[in-house]
Amino acid sequence: MIEDEDNIRLIAQIGLEDRPGWQVLSAASGLEGLALAAQEQPDLILLDMMMAGMDGRVTLAKLRENPVTAKIPVIFMTAKAQKQELEAYAALGVVGVITKPFDPTHLSEEIEQLVGSLCK
Repeated sequence: MIEDEDNIRLIAQIGLEDRPGWQVLSAASGLEGLALAAQEQPDLILLDMMMAGMDGRVTLAKLRENPVTAKIPVIFMTAKAQKQELEAYAALGVVGVITKPFDPTHLSEEIEQLVGSLCK
């Protein structure tokens, strides 16, 4: 998870780690997330769209430029989820979008639904 807000990162991590077998790694910035993703090569990245410094679009572009991280599925997390924005996010090749505020008790289920669509 790449999220610059400490509270959101903590709440999401608690909700996700409640799921058996899931390990959650987190980064507080796009730059930190790029390094962590290259090192750990996670199965999935939750990526905040609006971050200080390097936002979600730039972070996604840099993930795609690196052969080590290029194929990792990405789900955006954002408070901006109007139809136009969702279409623009889909055009960037992300698996889906989770809208903030999210319910941490259902976050893992939302992720499974989005990732499940990859397998169909």
